[in-house]
Amino acid sequence: MKGTLKIHLLSAAAMLAFGAVSYYFTLPALNIHSTGLLGFIITLCVVYGVVYLLLSARRSVEQIHLNKKLMAPKTMKVLLCIAGACILIGIIGNIAGMKLFNAGRYRALLNVNEGNFTEDVSQITFDDIPRLDLDSAKKLGDRKMGELSDMVSQFSVMENYTQINYQGRPVRVTPLAYVDVFKWFSNVKDGVPGYLMIDMVTQDVELVRLEEGMKYSTAEHFSRYLERHLRFQYPTKIFADQTFEVDEEGTPFWICPTYSFKIGLYSGRDIEGAVLVNAITGESTYYPVAEVPSWVDRVYNANLIVEQYNYYGTLVNGFWNSVFAQKDCRVTTEGYNYMALGDDVYMYTGITSVAADQSNVGFILSNQRTKETKFYPVAGAAETSAMGSAEGQVQEMRYTATFPLLLNIANEPTYFISLKDASNLVKMYAMVNVRQYQIVVAGTTVAECEENYVKRLAENGIVSGVPEIPQDQLSVSGAIRTIRSAVVGGNTCYYYQLEGNDQTFSLSVATDERAVILNVGDTVTFTYSAQNTGEIIPVTKLER
Repeated sequence: MKGTLKIHLLSAAAMLAFGAVSYYFTLPALNIHSTGLLGFIITLCVVYGVVYLLLSARRSVEQIHLNKKLMAPKTMKVLLCIAGACILIGIIGNIAGMKLFNAGRYRALLNVNEGNFTEDVSQITFDDIPRLDLDSAKKLGDRKMGELSDMVSQFSVMENYTQINYQGRPVRVTPLAYVDVFKWFSNVKDGVPGYLMIDMVTQDVELVRLEEGMKYSTAEHFSRYLERHLRFQYPTKIFADQTFEVDEEGTPFWICPTYSFKIGLYSGRDIEGAVLVNAITGESTYYPVAEVPSWVDRVYNANLIVEQYNYYGTLVNGFWNSVFAQKDCRVTTEGYNYMALGDDVYMYTGITSVAADQSNVGFILSNQRTKETKFYPVAGAAETSAMGSAEGQVQEMRYTATFPLLLNIANEPTYFISLKDASNLVKMYAMVNVRQYQIVVAGTTVAECEENYVKRLAENGIVSGVPEIPQDQLSVSGAIRTIRSAVVGGNTCYYYQLEGNDQTFSLSVATDERAVILNVGDTVTFTYSAQNTGEIIPVTKLER
């Protein structure tokens, strides 16, 4: 009896030790909706049983052959019952969440209203158009990191590049990370010194250096590892992917949404709230989804919104219709992009029929903080067709089109596309009319592209005359007095002063290649935003 008790105690000790180590690394949520928890419990049962079996085998080879007292019957039954219950819960939970039985509940996950494009999406001027996609942002970030001689050997750039609105401007932000574990040991006391911020309009890259380093991230180790830090504070929460953002003061945060499952045990996932973690101090606060601070831009992942719209669009007439007749069934197109409206970031994607043809029946805009979603019934070209039209416009140059950004140009839904060369550098821009994708123009600058596009709309009778595009612009003319140049964020910028004017105007080669050939004495007209009142004023348009 004492021997059996000792074996039980040793088995339990081994199970607890294994469980503690396993929990530290796998971090399952202590929640009935977590499939990871069921697997964790089954694993503990197996460990207990195996250890008990091995220890019992040492007592008597005869007992092994007779299969007596090798394992106490009650112990075996308890372990099998626990493991079996976990498996049964998993099976029942998945069956209960099948779309076959819950088509209406799946469709109700996303509430979609119809919107008016010209009313909901304000017209945008060329000096506010984001012209930087994710791949180009990564290239600029890597280039900027290579310029930082005091950091490049110790830190690298993480791949987050979250698009947010920062002080009214669309930017991408991403933290630095340690190059390897040895660099972590060398710098762990001070933490990560900063993050990169890339302006999506001007393409300027800034390293924001922090007074106190960031000590919590997805690239940290031990207790500073973000997921472990969250799990120990919120053991029952099921977390979605974390995103990196900064507030309006530039303080770095990790936005960590939490899932709930509204159908069965493991289906119908949705966001119930978010934990905001200060990346410097590790302090965290949980907010229900309706109370998340307004500066936060990314709570709902774009893939989750796409998943929920596909439920909404395909289950319109029930489950069997989605499988066979597919009457009125709609799905999202492949790919999505983001656009800034007000102080929020919206996800954009086209909507097409399940036949997956080359045309859209409309598109949706979904607020990534609140999940407010609107459908716009604008029939037209699918994004891939627009990309092909843009590439065809400059086919002799063999540029590659980026995924389109949806804009309101002259009250017309318009695809804005960057065209990149083989080195992944943006060389030109294109605009394609959503309704009539044969209306496509390209230009070396955004200003030129927009101007030609509006003229083409007028020529085709889509707009009357040549409408004035609302903009808050000023211009100045004169002879160039001085010219200087510098490389900023990997782009060559020229700085000009005009005769009789003390202001300094900057013009990037990425904005207008003619910046290279200007000389002292040339007479030019610089157009710039009236909002720029600093010592150096970026030029948005050059005229000679």
